[in-house]
Amino acid sequence: MDAATSFLSTIDGLPLLLEQALPAVVNILAGFGTLILGFWLSGRAASFIRIQTAKLKRVDPTLTPILASIARYAGLILTFVVALGQFGIQTTSIIAVLGAAGLAIGLALQGTLSNVAAGIMLLLLRPFGVGDWIEANGISGTVREIGLFSTQIDTFENVYISVPNSSIWSSIIVNHSRHKVRRMDVDIGIAYETNIDEAEKALMALCADSRVHKEPAPQFLVVAYGDSSITVRLRLYADYSDYFQLNWDLNRRLKETLEAHNIEIPFPQLVISKNSDGMS
Repeated sequence: MDAATSFLSTIDGLPLLLEQALPAVVNILAGFGTLILGFWLSGRAASFIRIQTAKLKRVDPTLTPILASIARYAGLILTFVVALGQFGIQTTSIIAVLGAAGLAIGLALQGTLSNVAAGIMLLLLRPFGVGDWIEANGISGTVREIGLFSTQIDTFENVYISVPNSSIWSSIIVNHSRHKVRRMDVDIGIAYETNIDEAEKALMALCADSRVHKEPAPQFLVVAYGDSSITVRLRLYADYSDYFQLNWDLNRRLKETLEAHNIEIPFPQLVISKNSDGMS
């Protein structure tokens, strides 16, 4: 009789037990569902960012996997926090711990993170690219590689330099290769006895070179009247790829061109006159 009564009481209490357990089961299933959905969405978000950034010409290929990884891991962290809440675990303390850990890591890696942030900005805004001749932070040379932490530069003496990205980003960046057409000024001093028109003919004759642009047209300018000479200038435009070799060639031909037109390149002169007392 006692066993039967106990069995009947258990059966009577079964609906109440199921009613109390059902929310917990639902929460557990919701938690696992959140994990599965979060994992899938994180992977899809990373793939979407990787595909879309690959289509953008201004985004450096180095930045694509970094952005995709950031999106993926951010999604995974958010998924874990939400899933723990579904399991009935208080997430407030977990979020606080994650925030404190992130702050501690950020302070410990302050210099490194500043280089990473600067590297991302350099890759996004693209003030220069690989192969460009730049001047930044007192360094001049050709960019070999733009990394996440540092930028590699080869100087004109063929010296390899690795510069932290934060040093470049915080300095003035001069990109000599950004524009494909460059202006060139060739200055020379001529004697005061020289006919200016004849000097113009001589310098403009140097522009009979296929590398010199016809538009904008070359110009002859009188720049200054110095102590011993008149400074004149030949101003022209050329492609950046021809700039240096053309400049060297023009300076090499300049002397013989002036000599062919009987134009003197004077030495510095000092005129000493005597006063009425015979003193100089």
